[in-house]
Amino acid sequence: MFAAENGLKGDPRLRGISEAIRVVPHFPKPGIMFQDITTLLLNHKAFKDTVDIFVDRYRDMDISVVAGVEARGFMFGPSIALAIGAKFVPLRKPKKLPGEVISEAYVLEYGTDCLEMHVGAVQPGERALIIDDLVATGGTLRAAVRLLERMGAEVVECACVIGLPEAKGQCRLNGTPLYILVEPRELDNYCYDSM
Repeated sequence: MFAAENGLKGDPRLRGISEAIRVVPHFPKPGIMFQDITTLLLNHKAFKDTVDIFVDRYRDMDISVVAGVEARGFMFGPSIALAIGAKFVPLRKPKKLPGEVISEAYVLEYGTDCLEMHVGAVQPGERALIIDDLVATGGTLRAAVRLLERMGAEVVECACVIGLPEAKGQCRLNGTPLYILVEPRELDNYCYDSM
């Protein structure tokens, strides 16, 4: 579900967050309108508002684990975890963690990828939140849910700063709710027909 449909309709923070995200056309390949959150991170108010909205939502849900998807989930996850009194668990790409890991492969539109997590980072019965910057098809988040559930965690919700409109109808991932702050921005007066 989108935040504007869940009690935050008309909240000026959502507009500020959306406007702080830079759109880079044709990156990393032609036809892609890349949503660059680095400009959001440079804007103290928008960055704080992003974290605050998530913290307000999750503060009273008894979440003990915030799992961040590499790499941009690492930018929001630790701040949220600290504010709600949870631990932060990084979900990394292969061969980035030094200890024993558990892995979950998933399919992308252009191939496959994998997420890994340290064995023992999550205990059975812990309540978890998964955070990432953007959801498009949901493949990465579904893999993250499977990874945490295989360790016995209860995934309470997945949360993203940006969600493609197609994700609007797909409010659940493997039965897990999905919470999104804003839809992707488009360039003003950008003509898609020219692609």
